[in-house]
Amino acid sequence: MAITPKPNRRATKKAQPHLSKARFYFAMLVVLGVFGSLVARAAYIQIIEPERLIYEGDRRSLRADATTVQRGSILDRNGRELAVSVPVQTVWADPKRVHEGNGLDNRERWLALAEVFRTDVNDLMSKVADPTRRFVYLERKVTPGVADFVRQLGIPGVYLKTESRRFYPAGEIAAHVVGFTDIDGLGIDGLEAIYNQVLTGVPGERVYRKDAAGRVVEEIRVTEAQQPQQLTLSIDQRLQSLAYAEVKKAVRYHQATSGSVVILDVQTGEVLAMVNSPSYNPNNRSDMQPHKLRNRAITDAYEPGSTVKPLAILAGLESGVIKATDVIDTSPGWLRLGGRRVSDPRNRGELTITQILENSSNVGTAKVALAAGIDTMLTTYAAVGFGNDTGVAMLGESFGILQNRQRWSDFEIATLSYGYGMSATTLQLAQMYAIIGNGGIRNPLTIQRREGKPEGEQVISKQSADTVLAMLESVVANGSGSRAQVSGYRVAGKTGTSRKAIAGGYGDEYVTLFAGVAPVSNPRIAVVVTINEPSGDEYYGSEVSAPVFAEIVSDALRVMNVPPDNLANTELKAAGFGGSRD
Repeated sequence: MAITPKPNRRATKKAQPHLSKARFYFAMLVVLGVFGSLVARAAYIQIIEPERLIYEGDRRSLRADATTVQRGSILDRNGRELAVSVPVQTVWADPKRVHEGNGLDNRERWLALAEVFRTDVNDLMSKVADPTRRFVYLERKVTPGVADFVRQLGIPGVYLKTESRRFYPAGEIAAHVVGFTDIDGLGIDGLEAIYNQVLTGVPGERVYRKDAAGRVVEEIRVTEAQQPQQLTLSIDQRLQSLAYAEVKKAVRYHQATSGSVVILDVQTGEVLAMVNSPSYNPNNRSDMQPHKLRNRAITDAYEPGSTVKPLAILAGLESGVIKATDVIDTSPGWLRLGGRRVSDPRNRGELTITQILENSSNVGTAKVALAAGIDTMLTTYAAVGFGNDTGVAMLGESFGILQNRQRWSDFEIATLSYGYGMSATTLQLAQMYAIIGNGGIRNPLTIQRREGKPEGEQVISKQSADTVLAMLESVVANGSGSRAQVSGYRVAGKTGTSRKAIAGGYGDEYVTLFAGVAPVSNPRIAVVVTINEPSGDEYYGSEVSAPVFAEIVSDALRVMNVPPDNLANTELKAAGFGGSRD
């Protein structure tokens, strides 16, 4: 029988403390490691990269409410609204809520919704197909009737929110001046675009913190909304309406390509009316075509023809080469200059300066221009604003063309005197006649209402301007502008007809114009009528544009309560009283 040796208890007891120490140190190392990692992680989060946790905390507790502001209104000079923002409803959806509420199960409601939106039901339902999305527009800025219908449908996850929509009470009448905004309310054309920042304003905001129970525990900041400014134009909606009606009627009657009218306040330089035909309705853009969007009164420049002949006379008077009482021989009715010919319709012989304008003599005007010289001519043309902007600060304004080169042939000087070899817009031409009517003082033009008279610049002597104004009155009373006469008022003006330039020369299309000032005794308005490419037998300014000018001036002066200054040719009827006549 084997005898098992007894274990050495002393050796065992000596080994146990060593093992306990090792376990202790290991445990401490693990604890210290864990603690160190936690401290390092906390230090990393708190010191090096705290933003994410702050963001996550704020995302769960911070809330922000925006204070919306309506876009500022655009008014005419008398306070009539030309553009105003009105509250409307927008239909939007939360796709996650739609799926949670089984909103896609009832297809009939989506069919009804698609029908009022005039869209395909599959396209509409595809917008909410992704349940991870939280916001999607279904239809922007719907009518109140459509909004009520959406409420009645009660589709889960489909909601309404209030936005603002731009409305233009004047419609197509003031469209080219005012312009329009996009669906988000940002100006993209006309004055809406130019003054977008002024009209937009800045929304306010209130930021606060909520606890888990939804109670407000802290208000972080409140930013007050900055209200937009109101834009008051120099436009008179009454004049705008009557001018648009007349130019639209003339374009249709003469089957013209387009037409423009500008009315300026002679004394202040304010634009009282600026209209074009064709136009567009900014409230309904389904038929909005590119050619209808142009504000032709400032973008389209034409050779102005005989409407600038008064400038040649002004150049002659200012340089002293002619006097108002001079007589010029236009025989034999034509003039040969460097192998080219300047001619009148017939030989009119000797003409006074006034008769040169009355009969619109190319030969007479050319002789005055050649005597004055090209430097004087260019200085006079530039003084009234040709070849430069008018300062009205509107989108797309053209400078026109006024060449300033060293060498000019006699023929080029002659053609410049009757409106060829240069181009000008309807607004530039109106500015020229406003300067003549204002005694040679050039006021900066403006589309915003101006308080009081500005400090203008004397660009032509008052004596010369008044002399030419009297001559232009004779043009209407006795000459080619007779169809521009207005009953009860003295009117000064000039006709113009120019052939449109094409590649290699001139074509068979015409631009007809009439420009004038009224009333002559105390000029208040300068009016220019441009009819582009009239069809038919009538294509002269005296036949097409002059009658339109007469209608507009007649109505405008009465709307403005300007007293008549020419009652000699007006039949006065006294009110009768009852009783016998002896």
